[in-house]
Amino acid sequence: MMQLSPEILREHYAHLVDRPFFPSIVASMTASPVIVMCLKGVDAIRVVRSMTGDTNGRTAAPGSIRGDFSMSNQENIIHASSSVEDAEVEIKRFFSPDELFDYTLDAIRFINADSELKD
Repeated sequence: MMQLSPEILREHYAHLVDRPFFPSIVASMTASPVIVMCLKGVDAIRVVRSMTGDTNGRTAAPGSIRGDFSMSNQENIIHASSSVEDAEVEIKRFFSPDELFDYTLDAIRFINADSELKD
């Protein structure tokens, strides 16, 4: 859990800083603490983005996070990295190296085939 600052949001959304709606993004995202996560796994980015749902909560599929908990395009409740390259940058932005570690769930053998886990 962390409290986002306007400075980190300006960095994270640098491509939107000059847009008229940017101040409302900052106001929304600094209104309360947020939960940040770093996940690793087979097709993790694609799977998490699928669970996240369309950006606009009104068009997001039922059962997705946005589909169940958002009705807005801007107030869309969750962010997920869009690529491995974006994830690498965002992980460095939101986590210090001592906050990250590898952990293998004991049940992983029931979630993925052995052949999927060999990279």
